[in-house]
Amino acid sequence: MTDLPRVLSGIRVIDCSIAMAGPFAAQRLGDLGADVIKVEPTRGEWQRFASAGGAQGNAVNVSFLSLNRNKRSLAVDLKAEAGQRVVRELVATADVFLQNYRPGVAARLGLDYETLREVNPSLVYVSMSGYGEDGPYRDRPGQDLLLQAMSGAMLSAGRAGEPPSPAGQFLADAVTASTAFEAVLAALLHRERTGEGQLVTVNMLDALTTLQMQELSVYTVGHVPQERGSQPNAHVYIRAPYGVFATADGYIALGFADLETLGAVIGEPSFAGLDPEVEGWSHRDELYEKTAAALSTRTSAEWLDALLDAGIWAGPVYGYADLVDDPQIVHNGTFVEYEHPTEGTVKTPGFPYRFSRTPARIDRAAPLVGEHTSEILGELGYGGGDVATLLADGVLAETRLDAVGTGGRT
Repeated sequence: MTDLPRVLSGIRVIDCSIAMAGPFAAQRLGDLGADVIKVEPTRGEWQRFASAGGAQGNAVNVSFLSLNRNKRSLAVDLKAEAGQRVVRELVATADVFLQNYRPGVAARLGLDYETLREVNPSLVYVSMSGYGEDGPYRDRPGQDLLLQAMSGAMLSAGRAGEPPSPAGQFLADAVTASTAFEAVLAALLHRERTGEGQLVTVNMLDALTTLQMQELSVYTVGHVPQERGSQPNAHVYIRAPYGVFATADGYIALGFADLETLGAVIGEPSFAGLDPEVEGWSHRDELYEKTAAALSTRTSAEWLDALLDAGIWAGPVYGYADLVDDPQIVHNGTFVEYEHPTEGTVKTPGFPYRFSRTPARIDRAAPLVGEHTSEILGELGYGGGDVATLLADGVLAETRLDAVGTGGRT
């Protein structure tokens, strides 16, 4: 069994990503047989040394182990010209290049798409970000909890009147990884057919929004409000303060704050001198309570301005009404509209990735039952009489557009 080829055997992937979403996507490619080369600093990626839920490894910690199997490691200094040259030479042999650098970093390193396409015109270049390659939120931290909060999903769980309910896993990271993985496969298929490489962009906000295809369509198409009932429908592994906090007029999400910096912003002197990786674990309840008490005194907008200015990871908690009209969502074109023969204009989440050469689009509305039965069977060589017989026998069903609203199903 071990000698059997895998579907991506012969494909080489250069993985210049960190944290979870990028490495997870690259790992999936490796699991399917791709030769994944992880490019990391000479000191090693930071996640090798970061504890996961407080779990400490002997030499390599749990987070890194869980996201980087089926890879080879190239430790290189990308700040050095010679190091950049090595990676560009490697790119010349590659099929896929994946990065989730902060905006502007890839270009500064000479590893942006326009540079690398000159090295390898057939390269599939995947750029991952938190909110989009550009737009009003391009420089915000793309951290999982903040994206969950903004996606509207938190207000689809828990009790009415209680704090919003985050997922018990790194949902935004996982969904973005799956989206990037899917996009790579599609771009490789296009290259197989045409020889063309292309730029593929994936962002966490669109990935998590489009994941809620049914829920958001209930709101945007069905016009059913997002209301929680009186009963709950809900990380213990992250240091405090990490979660959703009530403000004077709503909620905000807060994650991975330096305790001393946070204390200075919210006016809590007891946070001075605390080690986030020590007291952040041992005094989680106390830290949460003090943070919650302070944040309840001002509005969400006031706190977000103050926290973001201080470099603290914070973001708004949205419901669907906020999400649909958000300027970044509008800028991204996250939602699409199309006309349906029975439902009229349909507004729904669109595509979580962008292809520079093969853009996604809607060519067909959601089909009616058997709308294309005759068309498909015709492509298979069935004659009209054969189709009619199968329809009459109940083997097939068909809805004719010219008979919609008049009992046109056969």
